[in-house]
Amino acid sequence: MGTRVAVIGAGISGAACAATLRRAGIDVAVFERGRTEGGRMASPTIGQRRVDLGASYFTASDDEFLAQVRSWRDDGLARPWTDTFDVISPDGRSTTTGPMRWAADDGLRSLVRALDPQAKAGNQITDLRDLDQDAVVLAMPDPQAARLAPDAFDWVDYEPVITVAAAWDTRAWDLDTAAFVNGDPDVTMIADDGSRRGDDAPVLVAHSTGELATRHLSAPDDAIAPVVATLRRLLDIGREPVVTYAHRWTFAKPTTTHGDEPFGLATSTGRLLGVCGDSWCPSGPPRTEAAWLSGHRLGAALADELG
Repeated sequence: MGTRVAVIGAGISGAACAATLRRAGIDVAVFERGRTEGGRMASPTIGQRRVDLGASYFTASDDEFLAQVRSWRDDGLARPWTDTFDVISPDGRSTTTGPMRWAADDGLRSLVRALDPQAKAGNQITDLRDLDQDAVVLAMPDPQAARLAPDAFDWVDYEPVITVAAAWDTRAWDLDTAAFVNGDPDVTMIADDGSRRGDDAPVLVAHSTGELATRHLSAPDDAIAPVVATLRRLLDIGREPVVTYAHRWTFAKPTTTHGDEPFGLATSTGRLLGVCGDSWCPSGPPRTEAAWLSGHRLGAALADELG
């Protein structure tokens, strides 16, 4: 039957790992408990339009990831968005310039789908003993991976975030692209999704602080009112939105990393067990690039071990 690998998790790290393994001629089965693939690069449909509710954008600096980004660009999937964000703080408003931020007109989830078109969602694994593949990959936040393999690695903690999307009938704010929000108790970032997606839709997406998310984790819709109030105050928006939506990310971002290792690889119950994701990031953020690199490099390492 040949060598077979099970990849559990169809976010960007799992998709990158699966794609690398498939290119090496290895049979891959992807398991994703959610309704769609994409993980924290989710782009659900809200009001007949896709909205990026997970990662706000991505940057690229590593040569391997830059090659992948150029491929997405050449295929019309990704495009440069901006290198300048606003900064809103108690001291006022300014701008900051950094690396180019990339976006996707069809939502960032489309990039995950392009990496591994064979992945299918809606199949959940709760016990690794149910799998008969030669190796298993856990491509998910550490707290979720720990449920399946509690003693395999020293797992790191994650911080929650609640993302609120708010749509108006017309644009009513002065924000060209996005803003980092410093010193606010409820919101850390605001993105103009119409700018990000390239269609100028009057939609804002705000990411909460960990403190607000923790308070409303059991009822994320309760976060809508304080987040919208913050949006209106910070951007001087005179009216309420016509559509709102809240999404809970229980494990949004790691509070630390696994140090210098780009992935985890061990032997468990007589077979290889790999772990990848944005917590395996020697240089810290950016997390999208780190997750892709972690999955891609784990896939290459597994292909060598199993070949």
